[in-house]
Amino acid sequence: MNPDALVELHPLLQAAIAGLLVVGTLFTLVGSIGLLRFPDFFMRLHAPTKASTLGVGGLLMASLLWHWGHGEWVLRELLITLFLFLTAPVSANLLALAGLHLRLRSTAPLPPDPPPP
Repeated sequence: MNPDALVELHPLLQAAIAGLLVVGTLFTLVGSIGLLRFPDFFMRLHAPTKASTLGVGGLLMASLLWHWGHGEWVLRELLITLFLFLTAPVSANLLALAGLHLRLRSTAPLPPDPPPP
């Protein structure tokens, strides 16, 4: 691969790729920090399923744009993104159901009682 390949792209396409890389990296970083910092299973489940899915999706879309800018039509990034967005909510739901089945406790505070009517 030519190391100057990114220079040959249109500046708007370069900006879009750079923006998607930055956004994808930030979402992935936030998801990773959430996975490390949240105190219990249910809170940790939320971080990778939302933030990391968007992060990896952004990185894959940047790769798709890079290949598209070089005139290559690669279906694999699109299929990986589609598979990721379809399977992440299903796997999160199954993990949450497993946590409920195992009666894992959450450390999140309970919401206040609603006022009487």
